[in-house]
Amino acid sequence: MKHVIIVGGGPAGLFAAEELAKKFKVTLFERTDHVGGSGLVSDGKLNYHPKIGGDLTNFLTESESWELIEDIRNKFESLGVPDEKVDDSGLRQLETQAAKAGIRFIKIKQNHIGSDHLGEVIDKLRNQIQSAGVEIVLNSDINDIVLKGRIVISVKVKNKTYPLDALLLAPGRSGSNWLISTMHKHDIEMQYNPIDIGVRVEIPNEVMDEVVNSYGCWDPKFHIDTPSYDDFVRTFCVCPRGFVVKEAYEDNQFGVNGYSNRETGSSNTNFALLVNMNLTEPLENTTEYGRRIVQLANTLGGRRPLIQRLGDLKACRRSTWDRINRSYVKPTYTEVTPGDISMAFPHRIVTDLLEGLEALDRVMPGINSDSTLLYAPEVKFYAMRIQTDKELRTSIPNLFVAGDGAGVSRGIVGAAATGLIAAKGVSKTLSH
Repeated sequence: MKHVIIVGGGPAGLFAAEELAKKFKVTLFERTDHVGGSGLVSDGKLNYHPKIGGDLTNFLTESESWELIEDIRNKFESLGVPDEKVDDSGLRQLETQAAKAGIRFIKIKQNHIGSDHLGEVIDKLRNQIQSAGVEIVLNSDINDIVLKGRIVISVKVKNKTYPLDALLLAPGRSGSNWLISTMHKHDIEMQYNPIDIGVRVEIPNEVMDEVVNSYGCWDPKFHIDTPSYDDFVRTFCVCPRGFVVKEAYEDNQFGVNGYSNRETGSSNTNFALLVNMNLTEPLENTTEYGRRIVQLANTLGGRRPLIQRLGDLKACRRSTWDRINRSYVKPTYTEVTPGDISMAFPHRIVTDLLEGLEALDRVMPGINSDSTLLYAPEVKFYAMRIQTDKELRTSIPNLFVAGDGAGVSRGIVGAAATGLIAAKGVSKTLSH
C-alpha cells in the first residue's frame, strides 16, 4: 500500500488524513503533544463561507466550493457542534443598516464550539481519524525532507528516515517559518501575502447584544473601505461575553487575542479590528514590516501589551490606570500597560482604525464611545503564499501543501478545506 506522510496535526492535516486513509497508509507527524492546531485550541469559531478565511474559488469552482463547505459543516455537526439559530430577517435588516453606513456586512453560516467544549470535539475527531487507520505521532519535529531528483522520497524525524510516496506539509501558522525555510532550500517559489495590523476592541455586551443574541450572528463580519486612505478594514474574531488574552508570536514577540466560552462569560464583548496592508517593492516583506511594529509596541509596553481608552487615543494622550478605572468598561485582561497606541502604529493605521470605529458606530451605537478599550498589538501574520497548482501541488510533483502555514487559508474551516483539496490531489497523483 502506498504511504502518505502528513506534517501538522491542525485542521488541514487532520481532515486530509481521514480522507487519504480511505486509500493509503497515512502517518501524521505533529511537533506538539496534541492535535488540533491553534484554531482548534482557541475558541473554535467556524465560518462556513468559501471566501472567508481564504478564497476557495482559487482552487475550485463556485459550486464546488460551496459543496465542500457544506461537507465540512456536516462533519463538525457529526462531532457534536450544534447549528446556531439565526434570524434571517434580522440579518437582512443588519445588512441594510450596514449598507447605509457604507459598510459591507457578510452574511454567513456560523458555528461556535467554545473553549470549554473544544477538548471533546478534538477527542472525537482524533478518535475517528485513528479508527480510520491513521498513525498519529506526537512530539515529532521533521528534521528534513529528502529528495531524489525532483521527487520527495522520505522525511527524517529524530534521525530516523521514513520513506513515502507523497508528502503533505500542513504545519499551521506556528510552523510557517520552518515551512518557508524548507521551500527556500528546495527552490520552491513563494510570494508575500498581505498582513493585518490592528487592535482588539473591548466593549460592553449590550452594544452588540442584538446582533449576537437576537440575530444569532455570533461572529459578525463587517468590511470597511476607509475614507482617508481607501484601505480595507475588517472585524475579525468577535468574542461575545469574552476575554482578552496575550498571544505569543515568534521570536519572543507577542500581541493580543480573544476567546469565548459557551457556558460562562464576562460582561464584555471583544473583537479584532484589522487594517489589511499589502506592500510593493522595494519593501515587499510584510512579515518583517509587522514584526517591526510589534517590536515597538512590546518595547513601549515594557514587555506587556498596550491598553488605551478610545477617548484618550482621539485626544492624542496616553491612557493611565486612573482614566481606565474611571471608565465603565472594565478590562478583562489586566497584565497590560496603559499607553499611547499612536506611538507604536503608523499614522495611516491609526487613522484607518478610528474611521473604522466611527463607521461601525453607525450600525452598532456605542462602539465609538470614549470608554471603549483598545489593546495592541493584534497582528495576523499570514505566511508567505507557496506557489501551487489548483490541487495544492508544488513544483515538486509529489509534494503538496495546505492550511494557514502555507498561506492558502486563514482559520479552521478554510484550513480544513485546503486539506481536503490537497488530499484529492494526492489521491489523484498516486492513483495514476
